[in-house]
Amino acid sequence: MTISSTRKLAGVTVAASLALVLAGCGAAPEATTPTEGGKTAVAGFKPCIVSDDGGWNDKSFNESAKNGIDKAAQELGVKAVEAESSSESDYGPNMQSMVGQNCTLIIAVGYKLSAETIKAAKANPSINFAIIDDSADADGDGKPDADNIKPILFNTVEAAYLGGYAAAAWSHQDGVDKVGTFGGLQIPSVAIFMDGFIDGVKKFNEDNSTNVATLGWNVDTQKGSFTGGFTANDTAKQTAQGILDQGVDVILPVGGPIYKSAAAAIKDSGKDTVMMGVDSDLAVADPSVADVTLVSIMKRIDSAVYDTVMSAATGDFDVTPYIGTLKNEGVGLSPFHDFESKLPSGLTDKLADLQKQIIDGSLTVTSTNSPK
Repeated sequence: MTISSTRKLAGVTVAASLALVLAGCGAAPEATTPTEGGKTAVAGFKPCIVSDDGGWNDKSFNESAKNGIDKAAQELGVKAVEAESSSESDYGPNMQSMVGQNCTLIIAVGYKLSAETIKAAKANPSINFAIIDDSADADGDGKPDADNIKPILFNTVEAAYLGGYAAAAWSHQDGVDKVGTFGGLQIPSVAIFMDGFIDGVKKFNEDNSTNVATLGWNVDTQKGSFTGGFTANDTAKQTAQGILDQGVDVILPVGGPIYKSAAAAIKDSGKDTVMMGVDSDLAVADPSVADVTLVSIMKRIDSAVYDTVMSAATGDFDVTPYIGTLKNEGVGLSPFHDFESKLPSGLTDKLADLQKQIIDGSLTVTSTNSPK
């Protein structure tokens, strides 16, 4: 299917086919306490969460996790205890604070908390733990290092593949034929976005006999552009600018707050470049950048956290790793919002078709960074 170079309103909205929401909770066991929300929770249930140093207001990773636990707590009629980390030195004290406050479930937001999560879980086997974007497998034996830790992981390559395809289509219709990406830290949960993005562009080129170039990441060598952290600072802006200076008209910053640096670099360039969000629907989470956010590659962290809290609340906590995919609606593309009417004709139909193929297995999309 060849995508037209004219900007027409797509026939099928991507929101209907791509923006899905996780749901579900476990069955209530005996010895539960009724709550205001009409659901039931094990007596004394106290959900807790510790952020990484990005903080709750990152418009992405941490904020999404907080939204998930807050929603569950409200429905259950319980109070969630939240510890915000401002630096890595806060991880240990914050984790121990949660233990000291008699939390029954402690959710660690991100791989940076892995060591402290494992340490606390081993010392407190009666407490349930969950960690986002980390397998808690420091010894490398293929399973969490403590029996009371649930990994919450995402095969984001699937959604990023769709994002890369969309980026290539957008760039090609403008006649630029260049897109790029850069990351915060080179870790699997970041590189997996970049892998899918590049492979999605490759698929577009194969389907349309085009030659949209990709900058900032090489899937084969696993080398590319990184800022060295997730802070929106001069380094992140300079990294974004280095990609923009090579002529791209779509850029994917992968790493929470570094999107702010990319947006600033785009503004300074004075060009019609657009960027893509990650984790949350960035145009909604931060309306100040909606005018330059084409679409977001989402990990539905909020829904996964919500599910985990609800299961633990009703006594059905299960340490089996959760892996978000297109099939279980754990990852996906956001709507295109204000860019919907400007998309190449047929693009959303094509994205919906690709998603269907990935879900039914007729199209294999994977990454060396995919969770096992």
